[in-house]
Amino acid sequence: MASAAEKEKIAIVGSGLIGQSWSMIFAGSGHKVAIFDIYPEQVSKALDNIRSTLTGYEAQGCLRGELSATQQAELISGSSSLEDCLRGAQYVQECVPESVDLKRGVFEQMDEFITEDMVVATSSSCLAVSQFASGLRNKQRTLVAHPVNPPYFIPLVEIVPGPWTLPEVTAKTRSLLESVGQSPVTLSKEVAGFALNRIQYSIINECWSMFKEGLLSAADIDKVMVNGLGPRYAFIGPLETMHLNADGIVDYCKRYGQGAYNVCATLTPPPVLYDVPTAQRVLQELEQVIPLDQVAERRRWRDHRLASLASLKNKLKEKTD
Repeated sequence: MASAAEKEKIAIVGSGLIGQSWSMIFAGSGHKVAIFDIYPEQVSKALDNIRSTLTGYEAQGCLRGELSATQQAELISGSSSLEDCLRGAQYVQECVPESVDLKRGVFEQMDEFITEDMVVATSSSCLAVSQFASGLRNKQRTLVAHPVNPPYFIPLVEIVPGPWTLPEVTAKTRSLLESVGQSPVTLSKEVAGFALNRIQYSIINECWSMFKEGLLSAADIDKVMVNGLGPRYAFIGPLETMHLNADGIVDYCKRYGQGAYNVCATLTPPPVLYDVPTAQRVLQELEQVIPLDQVAERRRWRDHRLASLASLKNKLKEKTD
């Protein structure tokens, strides 16, 4: 592994959980990381939490990279000066809350310090960079790099260039993210919801509809994914599934295309999501298993299981390489 002095400096703007996750991902590959927040106490809190989290991951055997938890934590520094944070950085990952006005303000402040060899990415999950960076002098160096929560254990990152993003900026972002162990995909242009949420919302939409119609309980709907589609999609995607479930994907379409069309014609179109009365009924069922005061504990349980799955997939990959 190259030394930290040989690797590009990374700047993280926003010290919340996503910013902390990005910091640990980059430090795990030996990058020096500077994390910024306007509140010094938030920076100190983030650094303490990062150190504690890395130590915990090391104890669990799921720490990324070749450096120890202590060595990785030492690569991460904090700052309440945006200029100092960005100075010398080759890559910036913005991680402030999902608000057009807030992101526009942050990007306008960063614009003064963006250099010609810098990449500035937003962690936005739905907002396209064109919604808040159109007035920047350096807008051609901006794009979306949307992680999946929790980013440390789910490696997918959606790279979404703006209409003005330079091709070399997109390419550099993908190369960097691959080098730190993430699994980026690159969209050719901006689209509402990017890729993951377009797929995810389609699934949730039908789950919501089935519950609303009384077809399945909330527990059984989740079981369809956990014990059905989930295990399959942990290793192969829907297109490869089609390919393997027949004599190739063309044969699959010839065999099952009409049946699939007939089913799809019965699906409920949006909007059906997130109406409060249905959400309250779902909550009544979910609370029987996970009361609201146990959500944080269950979230930690989820992250631990995802860490175990990530470790298993890495071991299986090593055996096949």
